[in-house]
Amino acid sequence: MKAMVLREYAEIRVEGEPRRYPNLPLKNEPLELVDLDAPEPGFGEVLIRVSACGVCSTDVDIVEGRRSSKLPVILGHQAVGRVVKVGPGVSTVKVGDRVGVAWIGWSCGSCSYCVRGEENLCSSFKATGCDFDGCYAEFMVAREGYIYRLPEVYGDVEVAPLLCAGAIGYRALKLLGMRDGLTLGFFGFGASAHQLIQVARKLYPASRILVFTRSRDHAELAESLGADWTGPPASDPPERLDRAVDFTPVGDVTARALSLLKPGGRLVINVIRKRAPITLDYTDHLWMEKEVKSVANVTRRDVQEYLEVAGKVGVRVTLNVYRLEEANEVLRKVKIGGVRGAAVLKP
Repeated sequence: MKAMVLREYAEIRVEGEPRRYPNLPLKNEPLELVDLDAPEPGFGEVLIRVSACGVCSTDVDIVEGRRSSKLPVILGHQAVGRVVKVGPGVSTVKVGDRVGVAWIGWSCGSCSYCVRGEENLCSSFKATGCDFDGCYAEFMVAREGYIYRLPEVYGDVEVAPLLCAGAIGYRALKLLGMRDGLTLGFFGFGASAHQLIQVARKLYPASRILVFTRSRDHAELAESLGADWTGPPASDPPERLDRAVDFTPVGDVTARALSLLKPGGRLVINVIRKRAPITLDYTDHLWMEKEVKSVANVTRRDVQEYLEVAGKVGVRVTLNVYRLEEANEVLRKVKIGGVRGAAVLKP
């Protein structure tokens, strides 16, 4: 099978971007296209022929070492495909089934977090395309308990970004404590936010949604999806925010979002890693009972619920489709926020 393999952490070279990690090699193409034997499913596992693989900003974090992984590793955790072989002990799926695979690849199932359904906080949490090989390949293996049936209303390419970008955005929405009529701010408008605004518009029709983005292209997409106002993070919005989600890897944006919250407001940070430190002043950013929560991974329930919600709401993903061999080019675009909507690879 063909696969794009990361053998060592490296800073992704982007023309005009300053170096941030001088201790890492600087590479145009950190992933290597190789031919490998297709993996064999073990006990409780299935082999999937990958038809679509979403590209996530967390993949950039892995390449650049902000999120540690096994090495070498095949990235990719928004997988769609058909089961072509089942291992011993598999009873709920069969050859030919269309399935999806998300970021959560395994959890212990017995710790206090797992028992409460908070498996995203399990200390033994294992991630697809990080701790296990993922879907930047023609085939991948996944555990039976960590694969998903997919809504028939979506094709393979359409549904891939729902599995992480959408699901983790949905988790952020749940953590917000949002109510209809509250003013909601989105900071950044990429693969996750452009799905989440469609859900928020449906669930909270009386709320105003303000989108903060430096990209005019992304702002136009936000406006087409129902944003009431768009502007750069440094600009003054028409009103302050009751709730906000920070989708960006930029530390300064977090401080800006908190400064725009009303007393008693809540900010959810919807990224696994920030690329720059967050510097906060207690009086300017946290006083007056403002709250900050982070999103850590996703649970299987988050993915299952979001697939159902997206189908009912009619979420539509703005897609940019690439060949597997173009993965390095896509990572460069994702790193600088150069993708309008979501990027998907087709092996």
